[in-house]
Amino acid sequence: MLPKVTIIIPFYNDKYVPIAIQSALDQTYPNIEVLVVDDGSTSEMEKIQPYLDHITYVRKENGGTATALNYGIEMCTGEYIAWLSSDDMFLPHKIQVQMDYMLANNASVSFANYHLIDKDNQVFIEWCGKRFSPVNNAKEVYESFRTENPVNGCTIVARKDVFETAGTFNPGFLYTHDYDLWFRMLLNGVHMHYIDQVLIHFRSHEESGTSRFQPRIRHEIKTIEEYYRPILDEYLEKYASFH
Repeated sequence: MLPKVTIIIPFYNDKYVPIAIQSALDQTYPNIEVLVVDDGSTSEMEKIQPYLDHITYVRKENGGTATALNYGIEMCTGEYIAWLSSDDMFLPHKIQVQMDYMLANNASVSFANYHLIDKDNQVFIEWCGKRFSPVNNAKEVYESFRTENPVNGCTIVARKDVFETAGTFNPGFLYTHDYDLWFRMLLNGVHMHYIDQVLIHFRSHEESGTSRFQPRIRHEIKTIEEYYRPILDEYLEKYASFH
């Protein structure tokens, strides 16, 4: 039996959620749990109704995306975890590609590239993510965190025990909780393996948090980078020869 992968979909008042859920259910990888965490929604809940026989649905008080993800990690039954924002979509082979790679390479975490789509699901920018060497790219990924965040959180697949090592998402960061966690993973020796394929469609639209809260996002990024980058520099000097 292949390991189970739980796809956690945090949901809050999002009209695009049926597209996200269907893309999770359409995965070619055979052992999937789709876990929708309703973060205290007040609208759009009826869009989940048709899927209730095919997903695990849990509801909690509103607390933000980090709290919804953490609740999903606590509730899930999978050995591996993927995160899908409720306005994005996985390509059908997403989990299969990453699990094939991770099981073959004994990788704890992998991430991939993505296309940008608009409100009508049309791709308007291809290959948006930073690209790395196709093999042995863990060191490159570490180095890139000195200057940028190269990881789109919804491209991640992680073994569940990684969250015991590095901790879970920090609710204090409303919009960049993933960036904070990537640093903690890296500093705990968890290598993040890049797979040079487009595996998700990431939606850009005027209602998204990325569009609406740029000043707060920039402040959070600055806080994270000022704290972690000096620690990362020391870590890389100490382990400069790692592969």
